[in-house]
Amino acid sequence: MERLDRKVPGYALVAVVLTTLFSCGSALEAERHETKPVDPVTRAEAPPGLTQNIGAIADVSERAVKSVVNISTTKKAKAPELSPYSQDPFFRHFFGQRQRNPHNRMPHERLERSRGSGVVVDDDGIILTNNHVVDGADEVLVTLHDGREYEADIVGTDPSSDLAVVKLKAAPSELVPLAFGDSDALRLGEVVVAIGNPFGVGQTVTMGIVSAKGRANVGIVDYEDFIQTDAAINPGNSGGALLNLKGELVGINTAILSRSGGYQGIGFAVPSTMAQAILSDLVADGKVVRGFLGVMIQDLTPALARAMDVKDTNGVLVSDVVEGSPAERGGLEPGDVVTKIDGRAVRSAAKLRNLVASVGAGREVAIEIVRGGDTKTVTVELEEKKGAATGRSAVREEATGGVTVEPLTDATRSRYEIDRRVEGGVVITGVEPGSWAARAGLRTGDVVVGIDRDEIEDPDDFAEAVKDAQGEFVLRVHRRGGSIFVVAKK
Repeated sequence: MERLDRKVPGYALVAVVLTTLFSCGSALEAERHETKPVDPVTRAEAPPGLTQNIGAIADVSERAVKSVVNISTTKKAKAPELSPYSQDPFFRHFFGQRQRNPHNRMPHERLERSRGSGVVVDDDGIILTNNHVVDGADEVLVTLHDGREYEADIVGTDPSSDLAVVKLKAAPSELVPLAFGDSDALRLGEVVVAIGNPFGVGQTVTMGIVSAKGRANVGIVDYEDFIQTDAAINPGNSGGALLNLKGELVGINTAILSRSGGYQGIGFAVPSTMAQAILSDLVADGKVVRGFLGVMIQDLTPALARAMDVKDTNGVLVSDVVEGSPAERGGLEPGDVVTKIDGRAVRSAAKLRNLVASVGAGREVAIEIVRGGDTKTVTVELEEKKGAATGRSAVREEATGGVTVEPLTDATRSRYEIDRRVEGGVVITGVEPGSWAARAGLRTGDVVVGIDRDEIEDPDDFAEAVKDAQGEFVLRVHRRGGSIFVVAKK
């Protein structure tokens, strides 16, 4: 009994220890749950700034889609001529022409269709879009956001900025125009929204930021001051809206930089400040009248700035002055560095060209220059730029069998580094692989001054001469400071 009595307290102690450990563990577990509660609502909340941006994007998109339209165009194009061997049964069988032209029909006109976007900017049915969306169109059809379709007329086009204006023939009363914003006020990294009709799938909203401003020398048009954005822009978005988070129109989506033909993160939009001025001219006169100063200019490098006694590279160097031009009459000289026009800073050659062009003809401008280390101001009355774009300033590949040409202007001269001694002709701005021009060895930047015995003064002359050429023909070409003859055959 005594041995049994001595063992009982041991069993009791084990039970007490186990009970205590269990109780402590339960208490610790309860305390852990009590001190660290899980709140799924709190964990799911986004940062306040992000929440506000998401809400603003949704609000802007909901309002703006009513102002962005789809534009489809139709134009007549002549079908390609048949090969002279097409009548030979052997060649027809070998090249498959039996299937493509089973009845040996003569070439006929075919219809080409294209699609793009546009922005309603006036409740009278005025729509702003890209020139390349409606270029050469015989019919223009506008589809509103709700599916209603209206025919439209082309009011005016400006290939030099790739902008155009169309107007609905019978505008409905409930059109919602977009208000213009100040594209100059955009900041790098600012959120923007793009709306358009990519690939014809229907109205689409994308979001991105302003990646850069003042993009020039891209080689798309003569007057470039693009907003660069990473908002997804694809074929069919051309002419669509680029909006800030106030819902204001700050740009017209125009082009993408892509090796695949689709979105790769770099899109360009014409800024609203430029678009608004061009819109006014096209609506009023059907064309854009740009100012002409008459100088050859180049951007300043640090080495040039030191040589010209300029503190920094914020200016544009005058490399030459056109004889008898407004610049010469106003007293500008080679070696002058232009820093301001009418109080607006000039930091690049592209900016100077755009400012002068936007001022227009017949107006006086105050030009601040640095000459020999001294700052002074000269007053110049601008003239109208000859060859102002009216919709026929460039001839496309369709008219010339695979080569694109533009007039010889200050812009094309600067873009392709053409010698100032070259006074006439047209500049080749594109050569399609496999075309007669490519086979003849013509290159982008060549200046064609003559075809056979005819002088070439503008794109229309070039297109007519190419059309009339039979068999082999000879082109007189200026290339990199020299003149050559090129034999071509269509």
